[in-house]
Amino acid sequence: MTPRDRTKLKIVAAMLGIFVLGCVTGAALSTLYQLRAHGTDRQPYNRSGPGDKREAFFEQLRRDLNLTEEQATQIRQILDQTRDEFRRLRAEVRPRYDAIRQNADARIRAVLTPEQRARFDAIVAQKEAERNEAEKRER
Repeated sequence: MTPRDRTKLKIVAAMLGIFVLGCVTGAALSTLYQLRAHGTDRQPYNRSGPGDKREAFFEQLRRDLNLTEEQATQIRQILDQTRDEFRRLRAEVRPRYDAIRQNADARIRAVLTPEQRARFDAIVAQKEAERNEAEKRER
């Protein structure tokens, strides 16, 4: 191998190294941006429903507080009653939230072009489907 070939090889290796380093840096910065944009305290999306979380909370209380069976029964009843109260409250307030959301959607649509409106409507429909799915899991 001639000195000129070695020099070319070193240049190619250096360029490849810089490229790989750039990719790694870009991925790290992208991850950092995502964490900051969405908050570092948020948990990754979990498909387990609210019932799973409630049961995990109850089991944590049972374990950490060393509950007797009688206490566990009473606390489970309290948690079930509270869940039902929250559901009733949500049912009462939901129409007001929906009205505010629909008003905002209409105001946003008025600003958009027809093409943007179509994409916006698809986004809104997706969010509504996610909300409905979350509600189903809660029941």
